[in-house]
Amino acid sequence: MESHLQRARALCARHGVFDAHVDSLQRQLDLGHDLGTRTAGHLDLVRGKAGGLASVVLVNWVDPKHIDKGPGAALARTRALLGEFHALLAAHPDQMAWGGNGELRAAARARGLVAGIPGIEGGHSIEGDLDNLHALHSHGVRVLTLVWNNHLDWIRSCQPNPPAGTPEGLSAFGRQVVREMNQLGMLVDLSHAGERSFHDALEATNAPVIASHSGCKAIHGHQRNLDDDQLRALAGNGGVVGIVFCTAFLEGEAQKEDARLREDPRYKAIAGPNDTEVFLRQGEFLQEHATPLPLDVVVQHVEHAVAVAGIDHVGLGSDYDGIGRTPQGLEDASCYVNLAARLLERGWSEEHVRKVMGGNLERVHACATGPGTRSATARLAPLDA
Repeated sequence: MESHLQRARALCARHGVFDAHVDSLQRQLDLGHDLGTRTAGHLDLVRGKAGGLASVVLVNWVDPKHIDKGPGAALARTRALLGEFHALLAAHPDQMAWGGNGELRAAARARGLVAGIPGIEGGHSIEGDLDNLHALHSHGVRVLTLVWNNHLDWIRSCQPNPPAGTPEGLSAFGRQVVREMNQLGMLVDLSHAGERSFHDALEATNAPVIASHSGCKAIHGHQRNLDDDQLRALAGNGGVVGIVFCTAFLEGEAQKEDARLREDPRYKAIAGPNDTEVFLRQGEFLQEHATPLPLDVVVQHVEHAVAVAGIDHVGLGSDYDGIGRTPQGLEDASCYVNLAARLLERGWSEEHVRKVMGGNLERVHACATGPGTRSATARLAPLDA
């Protein structure tokens, strides 16, 4: 009899996995890792293909400290990361193609390629200028996480203690950003957004949105997770929540375990030539020394989100290479099939597993594609254009 894992491998190979949020470009930029080869960290194209990966959002996350370097610094770092995406396409056309719309993603899949979609994590990257938003779109960006953990003068994040002048939710400019993204065909991402910002964005948008990498507050009340009202509102919009693999977001005891280990002198002694190297080594330390978080905790978040929002509104957003450690059985991008196998083992239908592993995110990304960008001949402008 065919095992659940064999069925999962066949299902993922047939339909493909869609990961809504991955941070691996930093390793390529700062550490010289070639994501077209097997590398350190959580994700590369080799392990992704082994795990059934068909589409992936490779985000450009800029540490807010770049804002302090002056005007243009955050945008420059964003463009440097985006340049690594373009370089990856050029270096490995036999492994990845730009997945700027549904037609292009389907064409990539037909050729056995991973469809890569550039995203931006944090609205500070556009530096308050819609022209920058337009330029980044022309260079392939199709997702913008409106805010990271730093509050902006046009949107409040989910973190406490906003500085004076931070709006309660979205400012008028913030709503303009959402409307402009709708026109361009960029997907609005509400992970990291404060509760009022989340609902303001849903009021402002005329297209489905996502929360690309979040968990369920009903299971663990972390500020990065969504409560049931948010899950229902997301479903009402036609959107999707991507369940995150970050252990600290998934379980209270895991969050405490991570905090305890960060006080360990061995953790504090980890050093390297840049922040990305240090983060990678810190994550390896946590993975080695922490009590493993069972895969079933991820399943609990998936099943709760499905129970509240519905089967059409839940997907995956691993946050690979943006998190310190990962759950047991989801150690890296070769492991997506383990989650599919566990869902099948719990009695899920193959159709429902297909939706969560990729179908729902494909739908919402296709819905967000704007006028003039639907063609299979849509062009990706060179970064120096």
